[in-house]
Amino acid sequence: MDAKTYTAQLAELRALRDDIKKTQATLAKLETDRARQITALAGYEKAKAERIAPAAGLSLADVVAIAPILAPDQLTNAAPTAQTAAAVSPPVPARETAPPSGTGHGQTPPQAGTAAPAMTRPSPEPAAESEQPAAPSAPPSEPAPGAAAPLAAHGAQRTLPGIPEGPDGDRWFAHTANLASTHPNFTQQARSTVFFDTEAGVLVHRDQTFRLDLPTASAAEILNAVFHALPDGVERIYITAGAPWHRQADQYSFLKDAVGAWLNAPTPGWRTDTGRGKDRMAGHFVHPRNPVGRYQREHGEQHVEIRSAGEWFDTEGTEPAVIRDAFVLLWKALRRHWPDAVLMGSPSQTGRDLWTRTIPTKGQYTDGYPVLSEELRGLFHATAGQGRTELITPPRVPEQLPALVEYDRTFAYAKHTWKAGIGTPRRVTAARFAAWSEKEQAKALFACGHWHVRVTVPQTWDHVGILPAPAPGDRAWHYPATPGTTFTTWAGGPEIHTALSNPRSPWKVEILDGILFDDGKPLDDWSKKLKEAWSSLTAQADLNGDPAQRTAAHLAARAVRAILLYGIGAFAQRPRTVTGTTPRTAERDVPTDAEIIGFDDQTITWQRPTGFTRDPNAHPEWAAHIWSSARAALLSQRHRDDNTYAGALHAPPGSVVAFRTDAVYLTQPQAWPYHGQPGDYLNKGHLTGHLTAPTTEDELLTLRDKGRTTPQTASNNEGS
Repeated sequence: MDAKTYTAQLAELRALRDDIKKTQATLAKLETDRARQITALAGYEKAKAERIAPAAGLSLADVVAIAPILAPDQLTNAAPTAQTAAAVSPPVPARETAPPSGTGHGQTPPQAGTAAPAMTRPSPEPAAESEQPAAPSAPPSEPAPGAAAPLAAHGAQRTLPGIPEGPDGDRWFAHTANLASTHPNFTQQARSTVFFDTEAGVLVHRDQTFRLDLPTASAAEILNAVFHALPDGVERIYITAGAPWHRQADQYSFLKDAVGAWLNAPTPGWRTDTGRGKDRMAGHFVHPRNPVGRYQREHGEQHVEIRSAGEWFDTEGTEPAVIRDAFVLLWKALRRHWPDAVLMGSPSQTGRDLWTRTIPTKGQYTDGYPVLSEELRGLFHATAGQGRTELITPPRVPEQLPALVEYDRTFAYAKHTWKAGIGTPRRVTAARFAAWSEKEQAKALFACGHWHVRVTVPQTWDHVGILPAPAPGDRAWHYPATPGTTFTTWAGGPEIHTALSNPRSPWKVEILDGILFDDGKPLDDWSKKLKEAWSSLTAQADLNGDPAQRTAAHLAARAVRAILLYGIGAFAQRPRTVTGTTPRTAERDVPTDAEIIGFDDQTITWQRPTGFTRDPNAHPEWAAHIWSSARAALLSQRHRDDNTYAGALHAPPGSVVAFRTDAVYLTQPQAWPYHGQPGDYLNKGHLTGHLTAPTTEDELLTLRDKGRTTPQTASNNEGS
């Protein structure tokens, strides 16, 4: 083989690589669709794995792994294995069933746990209370004599990590040395910003409006057009409409590939920004809808970033001048509480910067809030999910719905920032938990904690699931609700408390391990200021007589919501992934641990994980507690002033159709109080008539959108 043939065959190999990548992506999507269809079929009461398996082209074991409820009776009714769990009064022996897939050699034996006490609470709903059976002498999660043993919900779900036993695990309970969140000793510098509708060619800078021609809307064309109109230059370009990074989306299998190609296309006179000073935000950020392109002059100090205004709020149908007014109103509202407030590129950056300016400069935390060990941060990343997204399909709901009513919690996360965990975390093993009194156990479960638990759904349960369980997939969660199902998971204190004290029937929860913090208020001042800014802007949106200014105030209020929402998400600090490019002529320079995510004739685009950075503002324990609180409030939330409760568990069984982060969809309206305060349930949409129950997310969203346009829909849409 000569050099020419070698080069030609290398080119053929790259083409095969390209085709394989596209085929693998298509296959993965088809397999995901198949698993979703199998799960939906498993909901039919007469469904059998023997019929589904040949239709799916899978073995019986594969089908049961996807839908454990389809396991044959001889597996699901296997005798339970006795455990050595210590019991809390009244004594309850822990039970465990064999997983549907059988027990293999070397399998880790079930971990001993300690049953948590059921917690009762008074209810302002006497009618609902009267419908409940009298409290049994034994926890309702215990099967009656002769009944089938609880189903195991393990199947094909992924296994969550745990804390190592003994000293190896105890070492995790410390802070990272010399890393803490501290009050900044500098003032952020504002950046000159323009707002650009690339579809209409309208550019707004301060009180000036320009009309620009963009035949292709490439990054190079945008940079050249803006700097031609404004020779003195700008530092930030917000795209308000046009989504130029999607112009050639039809040429790619995935939006992310199209965005990466747009960001990395040649930009004569410019190169990818490598950062400046203490600014670590360098390089492009590839996101399918809200990417960030960072560029620097080839010969000069000019730095500029191209961003999507959609990071802050929905910009559809809004002129760039109104969007600019929204940012001005937002800045003014924040300045009333932070005299040095500066709007940064994204809501998450702005939120964390504003939070650091509320860290005390006097008193207990003048040295800052220490950052957890990398091991505990990794555990929170793997075991603490965010919003609950679940579609409940027939037969768990009627095939024909009498109505679809949307209740959305207004500014929901702001309701749950009043406390968070601080101080050095403490490990609570099953033995330690068992040694506490019932009062001490209840206090611990009500505090800021993260618990490794084994859960059994009560045999009498007839409503939606309460606790998240790991489902198949990288970060997927589901919410088991089948009576008798047993599963192992991690959950936050608020959800554990709801499982033990819900208005219908207490669940059986065994504590296997736990992370417990002291209660503190590290986010309270920050959140209160944001809530005040939100209230002020919401009032402006309601009262302003100018339609354009009303829209601007409404968008500014939405931006405050985004600052808090994404600011909380930023505390979670996920492992970082770096995206880079390499010329095709230098393919051997692609990092060996990188994944190639795109390529063209000139450039290879790749990404590789780099783990956790030394981020002084990484506090995943705070984000996890807020997310757990919000998921719990979707199920049950007390309104003290009205002496009542709201949430999915206070609606009749079979009436809950879906959850979407802050919203719950029901088949009938509820008399839940709404005062426009954070956390209140807003009736945001109501669609009546005989409706076919949605079986896909798209069908749900179609019904939701129709419901929001019906005459009975509330006019205040601040809630989402």
